[in-house]
Amino acid sequence: MKILKTSFSCAFFLLMSIATLSCKETKKEHDSDQKEIAVKAHLTIEKSKFGVMPDSTIIDQFTLKNANGVTLNVITYGGRITSLKVPNKNGTFENVVLGFDNLEDYLKDNPFFGALIGRFGNRIAKGKFTLNGNEYTLATNDGPNHLHGGVDGFDRVVWTAEPIEGEEESALKLTYLSKDGEEGYPGSLKVTVVYTLTKDNALEVSYKATTDKATVVNLTQHAYFNLTGDFTKDILDHEVMINADAYLPVDATLIPTGEIKNVEGTPFDFRKAKTIGKDITTQNEQLTLGKGYDHCWVLNGGKDTMRQVASAYDKASGRLMEIYTDEPGIQFYTGNFLDGTLPMPEGGTYGHRTGFCLETQHFPDAPNQKNFPSVVLNPGETYTTKTSFKFIVK
Repeated sequence: MKILKTSFSCAFFLLMSIATLSCKETKKEHDSDQKEIAVKAHLTIEKSKFGVMPDSTIIDQFTLKNANGVTLNVITYGGRITSLKVPNKNGTFENVVLGFDNLEDYLKDNPFFGALIGRFGNRIAKGKFTLNGNEYTLATNDGPNHLHGGVDGFDRVVWTAEPIEGEEESALKLTYLSKDGEEGYPGSLKVTVVYTLTKDNALEVSYKATTDKATVVNLTQHAYFNLTGDFTKDILDHEVMINADAYLPVDATLIPTGEIKNVEGTPFDFRKAKTIGKDITTQNEQLTLGKGYDHCWVLNGGKDTMRQVASAYDKASGRLMEIYTDEPGIQFYTGNFLDGTLPMPEGGTYGHRTGFCLETQHFPDAPNQKNFPSVVLNPGETYTTKTSFKFIVK
């Protein structure tokens, strides 16, 4: 009887231990499920109507938000980034890209605010190039030159959008078919661009394109940044670093001369971070031609290698933006043509140098300059490139 009682007690305690362990495991699973649900609740993609085109086409806006609260707005007109809200050192979220709050202003003349650029980012001299023995004539929309894809480049077309919801990040896939002869370019070009908002507060922009006829391609993103979050302030106090030993001097129409010039001892040396305003008013022929910085830097690092190529830091807000890319060049533009005529969403206008661009790309006028990296895309090949803008607080 004593033995039976002892056995019963042991069995009872064993069952209680198993039950307790089971409850703990169930609680862990429940807590884990709740945490996953909480994360997913913050990973949102919302679609809303932004405006209506003159031909009655509806322009949608997609809002992506990650678990940290970083929020990205993109519209289907031009694949444009209209807003990107990131925190400052005090945890306050503010928009850091210039743009408008209505479609009508984007339809008017504007300096490519937040737009996807193609088929060819930057300038092509006199709107002409020769490929496989054939000369092609493009639209000229920048004095005598072709700029950013022409009169109706990718910044002025309606993209097809598809939201992609992941467990840890949200993305928006944009597609467009540029038909043979559009803006003078040969070949029908199928383009896909994916904006991804990552869990570590990076905005990744991935590009892919294929063609049915030999053509030239150079895609980029034309966001204007102001890390202060206050667009009444200029960007001259931002500290910029560009990992490049050389840049491309330009002529009077901002076409590269073909020279690859060392930055050593020039205002174009950003190998160590310095404020944009430090040398921008220096007496220098190239700064005079560009009315400030509006040049392409020849980036250090291996070809097609994803690496950090630039950064921008605003000390007052504590916002640091790091740029990673596999491209060979980056166009640094300091908002030299912003003149106080374009409206800000909350009143007022965008003043001189209230935004800067760091556009990763191949070199300007590359179709006409044989010593520059090739921008030719042939049938059967796939154009791919990627750029990441990572936001940090320090």
